[in-house]
Amino acid sequence: MTFIAPNKKHVVIGMLHLPPLPGSPLYAGDWQKSLKLVLEDAKALTDGGVDALMMENFGDVPFYPDRVSSDVVALMTTVAVEVRRASPLPLGINVLRNDGLSALSIALASEASFIRVNVLSGARVTDQGVIQGIAHELLRARADVGAKHIKILADVDVKHSAPLAPRPIEDEVEDTVRRGLADAVIVSGAGTGKSVDSSKLAKVSKVAGVPVILGSGVNEANVAQFKELAWGFIVGTSLKFDGDVKRPVDLQRVRQFMKILA
Repeated sequence: MTFIAPNKKHVVIGMLHLPPLPGSPLYAGDWQKSLKLVLEDAKALTDGGVDALMMENFGDVPFYPDRVSSDVVALMTTVAVEVRRASPLPLGINVLRNDGLSALSIALASEASFIRVNVLSGARVTDQGVIQGIAHELLRARADVGAKHIKILADVDVKHSAPLAPRPIEDEVEDTVRRGLADAVIVSGAGTGKSVDSSKLAKVSKVAGVPVILGSGVNEANVAQFKELAWGFIVGTSLKFDGDVKRPVDLQRVRQFMKILA
């Protein structure tokens, strides 16, 4: 995929976990401090050598199940524009829990390169209730605004969720790519920071026909075993100080991780 490091065999997408935004229950009351922390994380990831960044409203628990409020869109756009000014790397947007339409709008306004959609096709049982796929709306919206250059990275068997009924992962992948028109698929573990079953990843890689990205639980100790099964790695928790998702990005951890894939 040419939107991220086209000449590299593997790419690393570093996570920007946004602190709670103004209006969310856990917001700490200092917007400028929150923005500063995000930009510091973006600098550490960029200086450490990752290939792209992805920003999500990680701190905004409990998440909206579908469309977020307009203030979230405005605030995330502001942050995305500042990140784009601070870093030359391609930027991705994920609006939790499943607001791909707002992610697309933010990406357009900030000149981001891709978005992540947790449930593009099918339906999943989550802590927000049942979330249904949005491919029919999102792909039409992208076409309407002439934004096919903004790529859609879609989860399959997404973390923090369960299927409504048992279904082979291969079938879910084929529907997400061929009927949902995903540009890439993301495979993750059961939750944030949790490792992926390599057998599941192998099944996805065999049938996807598009780039496969490992979406959680990637670290220095296990990344080597996944190199032949995945094109990309979304890395967040393991690049933080002490491997704590709530702490800032550790530049030395980033550099060490990137050496393994060099």
